[in-house]
Amino acid sequence: MRIVQKYGGTSLGDEGKIRLAARRMTGLARQGAQVVAVVSAQGQLTDELIEKAARVNRRGAAREMDAYLAAGEQMSAALMAMAIGALGYPAVSLTGWQAGIRTDSVHGNGRILEIDTTRILAELEKGRIVVVAGFQGVSPDNDITTLGRGGSDTTAVALAAWLHADRCQIFTDVDGVYDRDPRIYPDATRFGRISYERMLSLIGSGAQVLHDRSVEIARDHGIRLEVLSAFSGEPGTIVGE
Repeated sequence: MRIVQKYGGTSLGDEGKIRLAARRMTGLARQGAQVVAVVSAQGQLTDELIEKAARVNRRGAAREMDAYLAAGEQMSAALMAMAIGALGYPAVSLTGWQAGIRTDSVHGNGRILEIDTTRILAELEKGRIVVVAGFQGVSPDNDITTLGRGGSDTTAVALAAWLHADRCQIFTDVDGVYDRDPRIYPDATRFGRISYERMLSLIGSGAQVLHDRSVEIARDHGIRLEVLSAFSGEPGTIVGE
């Protein structure tokens, strides 16, 4: 079985949360699964990086902002690979370009055009867990591009499609998809299952659980998504047909 998992920034906010995710991955790998993890920047790091850049140059070039912001996910990927290694399991971290993620040339809101999975498949065949820096790729000009806020979701779903994964799991700080934000509305209702179109409708209304392009890719490639809590271990929401 081949599994792609995505961990958002709040799911990686400190060393304990990173170790929790690492234990989940190694548990699956020891059961025989091939595991590819996509990680976001830790906590609020992306916002902090944007604020720091604004203090230097409020109108910084989009190309340089992409090169700068991509570092947050790269740090998370390396930390996760180290955490997995500390549990006695081999792992390797890959940047977007090392993972073969090819995008268009739009900086700050790039679209994935294709993924050359050669490197990832080779690492999986060596028995390693592969940790990919989300939110980023490389343009035809070999410049780093980012995919827009929430773009790590799209990285994960695109990898699941190109790798023909059996499962694509999105781990976040809520235990599924709700009709309203459960952190604001205590009476919000959680969906056990939801269609791609209904999910896109919720995103269009302001829901921030998933990146819209990730749902579009899932729909177009028939990828069933599982939106789960990174902490509770409870069943979440299935996004699919």
